[in-house]
Amino acid sequence: MHEEDTRHNVADLFLKNLHEEAGAKFVVFANTNMPIFYPLGMVKEHLHTRSKAGVFDISHMKMLLLEGPEANEAINRCLPIAPASMIIGRCQYSFLLNDSGGIIDDLILTKLAENRYILTVNAANWQLDLQTILAEITEVKSVSVTALERVILAVQGPKAAEVMSDLGFEKATHLAFMSAYEPQKDWLITRSGYTGEDGFEIAIPHSEAKVFAIKLINHSETAWIGLAARDSLRLEAGLCLHGQDITEQINPVEAGLLWAVPKALREHGSFKGAAALRIVLQAKPKKQRCGFSVVGRQPVRAGAKIIDAGGEIIGEVTSGCFAPTVDAAIAMGYLSVAHHVTSSETIYAQQRGKNIEIKVQKLPFVPHNYHK
Repeated sequence: MHEEDTRHNVADLFLKNLHEEAGAKFVVFANTNMPIFYPLGMVKEHLHTRSKAGVFDISHMKMLLLEGPEANEAINRCLPIAPASMIIGRCQYSFLLNDSGGIIDDLILTKLAENRYILTVNAANWQLDLQTILAEITEVKSVSVTALERVILAVQGPKAAEVMSDLGFEKATHLAFMSAYEPQKDWLITRSGYTGEDGFEIAIPHSEAKVFAIKLINHSETAWIGLAARDSLRLEAGLCLHGQDITEQINPVEAGLLWAVPKALREHGSFKGAAALRIVLQAKPKKQRCGFSVVGRQPVRAGAKIIDAGGEIIGEVTSGCFAPTVDAAIAMGYLSVAHHVTSSETIYAQQRGKNIEIKVQKLPFVPHNYHK
């Protein structure tokens, strides 16, 4: 995971006092003081999420409200999505691309009503996202873009639906994966998450957040989960972290995320970065995102160069950790397409002067358990 190098203008989570009372240890991530783990510890937090229900405070994420008669046109200009064809209450994973086809940010678009949408964006990128969107829609007059102030809590794991039902949100348990509804004014519940498990993300006004959070964490099946376990969970699920696995220098084709761009828009879309993406599609990508199993139990970390048996650099690790669910070290990164590395071929990650043997492995490392 990427930790900020500066503590200037570091923000605290709205519920920081609750995390302190729970014994959280903090690190600075995306300019926010984030709980990295609690007394339970990273491994037990990880396994608790896989077996019961983990609670994550992801309030560092930002939500942008787009609404107005020309909201669809604004989204058409910015994202490779056809918003008019989306069903109300559906969520869609997408990207904001730069003019070279690189990924400025990956995000979720949720359709609340005709011409009313929520964009959930990454914390470190939200200001750039907002500036980029506003620059793209200067000619679109009848739309507003507003940054919302919300506490966002994620409940993830096989007991998540039971927890939501017990807290009075029975309707949430009938949602399909990547669906949403508004249970009351200024609340949004989506059946989504970034762990590979079934789960929900609940956005709440500050005035109601503490009462709800206490009820949530007092449930017998829940436990607070920190940033360290959130990172290992998403890596086991083969999910990308922006700033590491996807960046402005990496396009959706290289990242293996082209499935998120509808075919019609690949060919005819006019969204930002569309022309560059079409050029990428016409040419063969020079690298591709892959999963790696590590021989031995020593994790390899982001930035480690990958070499072949002859010592030639053929790629780079972008994420790595010890994965509690599979009880093994795993990693993700990019390999040169020209080398055609197979799962049986021996390759190495160079780390601290050592060559650590790794093998290509199909993603995800742990099957997804989304509610379809």
